[in-house]
Amino acid sequence: MTVVKKPFEKHLMLFSGRAYPELADEVATLMGTTIVPMRALSYANSEIYVRFEESVRGCDAFVIQSHCAPVNEWLMEQLIMVDALKRASAKRITVVAPFYPYARQDKKHAGREPISARLVADLFHTAGADRIMSVDLHAAQIQGFFDGPVDHLWALPVLADYIQSKYDTSQMTVVSPDAGRVRLADMWTDRLNAKLAIIHKRRDPDVANTVAVHEVVGEVEGQVCLLVDDMIDTAGTICQAAEALKARGAKAVIAATTHAVLSGPAAQRLNASAFEEVIVTNTLPIATSEPIEKLTVLSISPLIAEAIQQVFTDGSVTSLFNGQS
Repeated sequence: MTVVKKPFEKHLMLFSGRAYPELADEVATLMGTTIVPMRALSYANSEIYVRFEESVRGCDAFVIQSHCAPVNEWLMEQLIMVDALKRASAKRITVVAPFYPYARQDKKHAGREPISARLVADLFHTAGADRIMSVDLHAAQIQGFFDGPVDHLWALPVLADYIQSKYDTSQMTVVSPDAGRVRLADMWTDRLNAKLAIIHKRRDPDVANTVAVHEVVGEVEGQVCLLVDDMIDTAGTICQAAEALKARGAKAVIAATTHAVLSGPAAQRLNASAFEEVIVTNTLPIATSEPIEKLTVLSISPLIAEAIQQVFTDGSVTSLFNGQS
């Protein structure tokens, strides 16, 4: 006999960075497993070291890291984890980045600018990643930046199920806060069978760095208005949009967004805003200078766990979203 045959059974292993281990633990619990123990530390000069404390040879590895602040540190840690897995002979490595870093830098707006979202994809590929999984990418074209499969998950089912259980959608209008989110708002209207409105923004030519709401296109008077977006960062745009809707007769204004970045004055702005409720998912840890009374946080971990299971068993991820990706 000239061939040595060895029976091999696929085995899945979950790994978590230090940015948001609670989310990875939720995913692991839902999948009936635990996170692979890892020794990780930052040296005095800020360099990062990681070492996995179990053999990973031949495994199907899923590396979970949420890219909250400081983004660069957690991105570097995830890259180092991927490199360690590649060098330890993991069979396949999937980067799970619920919030894709640098996603807003997806194209050039002026000369001599980078396309940092593409750079991040190249870094993951160079480190040894075979696949990327992320939730609600800021721009769909980011899927084409990575030279390999990208599983684009949608938080819409998670958010929509909650809204349908709490609000009367027959009296609801879905509102896009700007022209760039119209496609997302259109998906929401299909899901909720609701009306659509769009806020047209125009910058004030007399005041630098100031956005003036120019016009609301659509029926909002007497309606419960649902503002939808992929993220809330400093909350300036979405709070201004809520004020515009209330000024035009909206009965109530709520927001549904996937990523709660919540930088700088976001907490103060949301607490002082016209919103009745702000609904987000836990793709990022909630860490604000003060509690946000109107905030409702839904868990994204069941969706991520199901997507990981589909990838591991060679199933269909798009089947989770009725063929959309």
